[in-house]
Amino acid sequence: MISLRHYFEGDVVMEQPTKSRTSGKSFILRLEIQTNQIKFSEIVTVIIELGGDLVAIDVIQTKRDMTIRDLTVTVTDSAHVQDIVDRIKEIPGVKLINISDRTFLMHLGGKIETKLKVPIQNRDDLSRVYTPDVARVCLAIHEEQRKAFTLTIKRNTVAVVSDGSAVLGLGNIGPYAAMPVMEGKAMLFKQMADVDAFPICLDTQDTEEIIRTVKAIAPAFGGINLEDISSPRCFEIEERLKAELDIPVFHDDQHGTAVVLYAGLISALKLVGKSIRDARVVVCGIGAAGIACSKILLAAGVKELIGVDREGALVSGREYSNKMWNWYAENTNPNRVTGSLQEVIVGADVFIGLSAGGILKRAYVESMAADPIVFAMANPTPEIMPEEIEDIVGVVATGRSDYPNQINNVLCFPGMFRGALDCRATIINEEMKLAAAEAIASVITEEERNKFYIIPSVFNDKISKLIRERVVEAAIATGVARRIPREYR
Repeated sequence: MISLRHYFEGDVVMEQPTKSRTSGKSFILRLEIQTNQIKFSEIVTVIIELGGDLVAIDVIQTKRDMTIRDLTVTVTDSAHVQDIVDRIKEIPGVKLINISDRTFLMHLGGKIETKLKVPIQNRDDLSRVYTPDVARVCLAIHEEQRKAFTLTIKRNTVAVVSDGSAVLGLGNIGPYAAMPVMEGKAMLFKQMADVDAFPICLDTQDTEEIIRTVKAIAPAFGGINLEDISSPRCFEIEERLKAELDIPVFHDDQHGTAVVLYAGLISALKLVGKSIRDARVVVCGIGAAGIACSKILLAAGVKELIGVDREGALVSGREYSNKMWNWYAENTNPNRVTGSLQEVIVGADVFIGLSAGGILKRAYVESMAADPIVFAMANPTPEIMPEEIEDIVGVVATGRSDYPNQINNVLCFPGMFRGALDCRATIINEEMKLAAAEAIASVITEEERNKFYIIPSVFNDKISKLIRERVVEAAIATGVARRIPREYR
């Protein structure tokens, strides 16, 4: 396979193939074609025969006997890229000028920008927005600090904060490399819920320094979205910031995943005719997401929940080096079941995987209760591939977009913060998370629900609005709302 070596030519990222590895499935070939030597249809035939799908053709330049064209090609397997490139190079009358990776092009210069809400057209405007007339606004906020919510961007702005220590499945790649993900998160906030968000990538992984820094920048923001911070540091950072700030702090890797998981489980249990209070649930992988998912399931009414990690089932009475495991053991596994995943999964109604690819075997699933529910959410490789167990499960879900029932936290965080900002909640509590999950689940009607459709698409425009409504109601009911939106008065 190939990877693409990147360099700049004008404002376009150009790529030259090297004999390594690429993760892209879509690319653009810029070809110089001698039209007196070869027909364009012959090139198209080569691409299709080697597994490529030609989705767009752009003419860049044309002369009497020569044309330069950009061919946008998609492939199902990255290995096909090298095959296509090698074959194109062999065709007489065709010169490969470069390859452009469409993903890199989308990131060129960053993916977000700031824009003015009001133009500055004259000296009076300048005075009002900057100096000297702006001083009256400054003094108004100085005299009554809560006015910052109405007179500054604090009203509608979230900081997306990361230290780059646990980015996607890439691990500790640092703050610079984390920026593309945080920018993407800011885009989703804006598109899904009209929340302004800005990426803040910190060049430190010291817990105390992160806490101090976030507290120092908090006056500019109405909420803090922690992202891709490694476990167990993420627990302390979130808990401390929640206690020391008066704005919502939400670690999306934990709680966003938990909310969407519970939403999917609501639908799945309805489908197989089981009650959440009677379900025996096994959670595999007791990290940040595993603990958050377990907490929301306990709050939702699960009575028998067993957590399994490298050391087997977590059991009260044992001392674990991870202090969160000690909490977990004391609050789950009421029957003190011991053993490996293979042992504790016997008779379970639900498997929740937040661990590693390939660790769940078909035989384990066969030992579960009738119509088992399997949420294999490890990325990029699930604990078990859906096709291995599709014939023996009631429902299977993953974290992947190329299978049905994707558990994707994009469904949660935009609407969650939209609601929290609109009622100026001081925190995002468990009741608000449960409300968000129920809102997501409510999008699926009884007629629509089936084993391949238990969770709505992230592009369903009803979701953020529904979550916002339920979250505001829950915040008001639990006394954490500082503002009652007009429709609730």
